[in-house]
Amino acid sequence: MDGPAHGFITKCFVFVAIVSYHLCLGDLRYSISEETRRGFAVGKIAQDLGIDMKTLSSRKPRVDFDGSKRYCDINLKTGELVVNERIDREALCGQKQSCVIHFDFFLENPLTLHRVTLEIEDINDNAPKFRNEAIDLEIPESANKGARFSLDEAYDPDFGVNGVQSYALSNNEHFILSLQTAANRGKFPEIVLENELDREKQDRLSLILTAYDGGSPQRTGTVLVNIRVLDANDNVPVFSQTTYEVSLPENVPVETVVLTVSANDADEGPNGEVTYEFSYLSIDSENMFTINQKTGEIKVKGEIDFEESSSYELRIRAKDGAGQATSCTVLINVLDVNDNAPVIIVKSLNTPVHENLPSGSEIGIIYVQDKDSASNGDIRCSIEQRVPFKMVPSVKNHFALVTTAELDREVQAEYNISVTATDGGSPPLYSSKTFQLSVADVNDNAPIFEKQLYSAHVAENNKPGSPVLLVSAKDLDWRQNGTVVYSLLHSNVNGAPVSSFLSVNGDTGVIHAVRSFDYEQLKSFKVLVLARDNGSPPLSSNVTVNVFITDENDNTPQILYPSPDGNSFMTELVPKAAQAGSLVSKVIAVDADSGQNAWLSYHIIKASDPGLFTIGVHSGEIRTQRDLSESDRMKQNFIVSVRDNGQPSLFATCTLYLVISDNLAEVPELKDVSHDESSSKLTFYLIIALVSVSTFFLTFIIIILAVRFCRRRKPRLLFDGAVAIPSAYLPPNYAEVDGLGTLRSAYNYDAYLTTGSRTSDFKFVRSYNEGTLTADLTLKKSAVDDLEGLDAELRESFEV
Repeated sequence: MDGPAHGFITKCFVFVAIVSYHLCLGDLRYSISEETRRGFAVGKIAQDLGIDMKTLSSRKPRVDFDGSKRYCDINLKTGELVVNERIDREALCGQKQSCVIHFDFFLENPLTLHRVTLEIEDINDNAPKFRNEAIDLEIPESANKGARFSLDEAYDPDFGVNGVQSYALSNNEHFILSLQTAANRGKFPEIVLENELDREKQDRLSLILTAYDGGSPQRTGTVLVNIRVLDANDNVPVFSQTTYEVSLPENVPVETVVLTVSANDADEGPNGEVTYEFSYLSIDSENMFTINQKTGEIKVKGEIDFEESSSYELRIRAKDGAGQATSCTVLINVLDVNDNAPVIIVKSLNTPVHENLPSGSEIGIIYVQDKDSASNGDIRCSIEQRVPFKMVPSVKNHFALVTTAELDREVQAEYNISVTATDGGSPPLYSSKTFQLSVADVNDNAPIFEKQLYSAHVAENNKPGSPVLLVSAKDLDWRQNGTVVYSLLHSNVNGAPVSSFLSVNGDTGVIHAVRSFDYEQLKSFKVLVLARDNGSPPLSSNVTVNVFITDENDNTPQILYPSPDGNSFMTELVPKAAQAGSLVSKVIAVDADSGQNAWLSYHIIKASDPGLFTIGVHSGEIRTQRDLSESDRMKQNFIVSVRDNGQPSLFATCTLYLVISDNLAEVPELKDVSHDESSSKLTFYLIIALVSVSTFFLTFIIIILAVRFCRRRKPRLLFDGAVAIPSAYLPPNYAEVDGLGTLRSAYNYDAYLTTGSRTSDFKFVRSYNEGTLTADLTLKKSAVDDLEGLDAELRESFEV
């Protein structure tokens, strides 16, 4: 193709027509001339489909052609369909009347498919061409005026008016050109003898035959016609049929006989011998068939493929020995055989697909290509597995992959889908293709705690920051949708925010103590732990955590009576007639702890007379182990240890002083006891103060004791100024939670102390239980007369 012609072609007007379109799964049709330059706009496809240019790029448009060449593409900036590859109509469609290219235009989000038909219009880009460089004819000089002789046809790959339209013969005095028209051949040239030949005058003639197409600009092709004038020969070969037509299945073996043409020549000898040859043959036909020059037998030379060409036209020339020739046409129709299995092509597949996609959603387009025709090309597509998908027929040989149920990634995250395509041939051919589909996670699962209720037991006096409990919640979702973050819901515990008691690690769920707990102040409390995922929007759940503070043995027993050792002297009077088992006193103690940490036991760890008195291990009651005798020392003292049952055990001690006497006259001797055995820690200044005020209060105490003695007939202390210990003296916080308490005795006591009992007490104890001292052992009232002297003696004794 020369330069000016090529330039003209590229500048020729291109007609673009939009026949029809649909917004979804519809057809668009455009027309374009072949050999259009790259980048030329075929049509405004985005506008034709009503697509907003602002969303065009995000919807990921693309075109998909069958085969390796991508003839067109989409311009994302303008929304136009542009030429991307050189388009040659003759290479694509040959001499077919209609030449179209089908391709798919895809859009995603949502997924849509449009079938686009591109009609390729022919341009005059090929000149007519003869099969041979020269045509050799042998015409006898005896040929009559008007005799006709066939010439080779010119071949032009272009279609319609761009094909061969006319012929012209160079000027000469013997022949004129005649054009014949056949329904299946078009125009073909013949020369007609106008003036008789004379071999003696001229035995050779040379003519030029020119073929013209109808394109613009017009193109031509020429061939030299060489005519040799022979001696007289009356007959020319005659074919048995002017047109032969035969059907041939595709894929027939090479050397298969298609048919045999036959021509007869009435002449005898060499002039009647006929030979056969192709006079007109396309390039494709030349590679497919051969002809036997002597027999006229046509055989298959190459592989016949219906999908490449469904028919062939052959021009056969029969020539006798004298050089006279005639022609016939052979039409070969190729029959389709089901020799192509379906080819499955995944045109579009949205993977991963969101698990919350509703049933019936389209997630992919499958195209099945079958080159066979008619029923051999009818396709059925299916999925054999039990998966929540099915194939729904769409545009020709296109199938939509549709969900049949709502997907759940937590049940199955991936699917291997096997698609089987079967054609309608006999026997049918099929093919399968397996592809993987992933399910994308959606935040549709809230975190779930492993337990419905958590309980934590924390020992009191714990270290701040120590771990208390691990809570764990699982989220079936994936990645950030399944990442759990823990936190404490805001609440108050004893009027303080819960954050001042506990904290939780947001990543691990480990709960830590913020402060040290005290069982005696707080025994239990509740908190709510929130588990939240990182989805959008986030989902959450909460769980209750009960925190129980467990008691530790961190409180020493507290002795309520007598006062603990080192604080005061507690002295009690024991009658000489006391029998074995008589209750003489009781040690009262409490423990702020609970449980076994508050179980108290009492022990005498030191006594002036170890075998005389015993103490109840659990009651703290001091009783005589035997009957008192005259030989027993009047002055008795011992040290009592009160021990709890904790680990390790804690204890407290106190000292008791007993006087064995029946009347107060003997009591002054206590001075020696106190002098010998007491371990008073009172300072010198306190003794002076006590002696100073004792005289002042002596009369007042005597009067009070006398009045109370008269009102009650029970044995009681006759010291003036004695006061009873009310029950409210015991601190209320020493009662146990479980109701058992640390004061286990069922005994009742009347206790009387002097007004200075906080530093130095003298007490008589009376029990109202069996086994205690009898009423007649009560001190006589006459002893009151000796109170003043006794008080002074006792104070002097304890001071020393």
